[in-house]
Amino acid sequence: MLLNLTILFALLPSLIQAAVPAPAAQAVFPDRDRVRHTYKEYLSGSSEPRHPSPEYKAKAAQKADKEVSALQAPKYGYEDAENAAFYAMRAEAGARDPNEKAPFPPYNTWDAYWGLKTFGHTKPVRCMTADNTTLYDIAILGAPFDTATSWRPGARFGPGGIRGGAQRLGGANRLLGNDAFQELEIVDCGDSRMTFYSNDLALATLEDDYRSLINRPISTSFKNGEESLALDGDHHPRVMMLGGDHTIVLPALRALNEVYGPVSVIHFDSHCDSRHPDKGTLTHGDYFYFAWKEGLMSETNIHAGIRSNCDIPSDLETNFATVLADEIEDIGWKGVIKRIKDRVGDSPVYLTIDIDTLDPAFAPATGTPEIGGWTSREMIKILHGLKDLKIVGADVVEVAPAYDTTAEITQIAAAGLVFELLSMMALTPVVKT
Repeated sequence: MLLNLTILFALLPSLIQAAVPAPAAQAVFPDRDRVRHTYKEYLSGSSEPRHPSPEYKAKAAQKADKEVSALQAPKYGYEDAENAAFYAMRAEAGARDPNEKAPFPPYNTWDAYWGLKTFGHTKPVRCMTADNTTLYDIAILGAPFDTATSWRPGARFGPGGIRGGAQRLGGANRLLGNDAFQELEIVDCGDSRMTFYSNDLALATLEDDYRSLINRPISTSFKNGEESLALDGDHHPRVMMLGGDHTIVLPALRALNEVYGPVSVIHFDSHCDSRHPDKGTLTHGDYFYFAWKEGLMSETNIHAGIRSNCDIPSDLETNFATVLADEIEDIGWKGVIKRIKDRVGDSPVYLTIDIDTLDPAFAPATGTPEIGGWTSREMIKILHGLKDLKIVGADVVEVAPAYDTTAEITQIAAAGLVFELLSMMALTPVVKT
């Protein structure tokens, strides 16, 4: 009995506290279950400190009503008569100058960030199928191919990555002083129909597509009697390829050889890509050896940006001179330009850029990165020094977006180099001087 009384007295304070009802939570914190006001309540008034003034609340309420009305009756593009009339007006009057004619929809205007994702918002054209009668001066062609790589794959997604990096590009080149997109008819033909299951078939398809694109009438009319460098004397369109691993250069050279004969190759890369093939296997490290054996290249070819070991005997056999990456410290970018121009002279040029020419700090998303490369600014300066060369075709290759940063710096750098190449090609037509 004594033990029971002792336990009772010990529990008495707890029993008393439990018997007294706690104050209702809502009485102390009336909004505890709704910490945040709704926007409507926020505008209706409150005793909270720093609440907006009545004048501000009235304006905000009006804005909110307009936004609600807009949501209830959305207007998108051509579904709205006002928008349709606006774009029709722009198509008629031009984007920036009443005297210039803009296409419809306005691909080359600042407000063209919608629709199909083409390079620099150039006009999308189904060049190999339904639109094969469309005239152009330069065709942008993706080559989604990476099954001849020696290390990291992924360059098959390069064309899409480069297009993604080009969404803020277009208009005039402020350094070269021209606007390729206004001076020439530049179209985006999409990607070549390359299979991922057979290298031979994929490269043959690219060769056929490339040959088709350069053997059509050109859009620009040459009115001053300029004579073409082509063997047939006709003016031919040019192709800007987006790679894809570097093997895609071989189909391009095969197609170009039929139009111009052997061409001088300017090869920007950290690797020579001219090694003797292993048991005849074609890869992105030996396609130049095949090109030389097939007579597609002249005897005045040059590498630039090299910083990896090369197969010296086969490189000499293929008639390549070399500018090493670290030589820029001794001869500067002007010296690099002089070496290249002295080498190729006035001959037709194919200019190819492996994105690993740039240091991995500027372009990490590539299959075989090498430290000690050039900066993007140095690369642009060197390219500008080559602006008066007669470029019959060009490419930027080996962009593998899967290895890029979230800032997409490799894809943006690659797109910028394509933009510079297009500007250069517009400055210098492929004509005899």
